[in-house]
Amino acid sequence: MTRTRTPAVAGWFTGEGDGFRLLGTRCSACASVFFPREDVHCRNPRCPGGDLAEVPLSRRGRIWSYTDSRYRPPSPYVSDPELPWEPYALIAVELESERIVVLGQAVPGITVAGLTVGMEMEVVPGVLHEDPGTTWTTWHWRPTGVGA
Repeated sequence: MTRTRTPAVAGWFTGEGDGFRLLGTRCSACASVFFPREDVHCRNPRCPGGDLAEVPLSRRGRIWSYTDSRYRPPSPYVSDPELPWEPYALIAVELESERIVVLGQAVPGITVAGLTVGMEMEVVPGVLHEDPGTTWTTWHWRPTGVGA
């Protein structure tokens, strides 16, 4: 049986492989960039207000901070309560061009022991959860091999 691939949060990312991108918005008046997307008004308190346009965000950035998640998080994260909890690394990455920090999970197999502040990361497609009919997709951060 083939599973349907469905974003865990619609409109936050697009594409596959090298074409995978997080989607943000940019204000036409002040050029501020936001993630998650903003569809109503500019969040910059000093902005006179402008039109918001969807923009693909940089694929790469550097670790700003990180930690490990040792608790079962709330929705939309889905996990089987019958299985033991597996901790995962949670990474805050400052995007290269936009200079904004985006939080996300590390790719499976990467732990906090292998991370350092300043390490270069790239965003890649990930899987949040699978059930019999659906693969719920998200984004993950993966080291590029370039150090701090």
